[in-house]
Amino acid sequence: MLFRRPVLQVLRQFVRHESEVASSLVLERSLNRVQLLGRVGQDPVMRQVEGKNPVTIFSLATNEMWKSGDNETYQIGDVSQKTTWHRISVFRPGLRDVAYQYVKKGSRVFVEGKVDYGEYMDKNNVRRQATTIIADNIIFLSDQTKEKE
Repeated sequence: MLFRRPVLQVLRQFVRHESEVASSLVLERSLNRVQLLGRVGQDPVMRQVEGKNPVTIFSLATNEMWKSGDNETYQIGDVSQKTTWHRISVFRPGLRDVAYQYVKKGSRVFVEGKVDYGEYMDKNNVRRQATTIIADNIIFLSDQTKEKE
């Protein structure tokens, strides 16, 4: 009989703590952030559906390189490379227009944004997956006047 009361108090305290933790999980912060540095693969296009939600879209290539041989001396053939293509979408009004006007094929740019996964129906009415980077910042790293056409 002496131990029942403290056990019940501890149990009530535990239950109250658990419910506080559960409610705080709903309010916890999360992060969806992407930073890419690469070269533009095509001139941007501006799209909109029924005159609403205009968006500037372009592709960006990033490269990974690694030594692929077991040789201790470096040779040009020992380097492997992988290119990854990213679809960049710019919805922010000011940035969208600047990107459309100044991003050009071959430009070197730094893009910050978030990853978005979506679905769409293709021409044959087949459901497709799409991964897009929604850009909220673009830094231009190459001078267009010096770029080769």
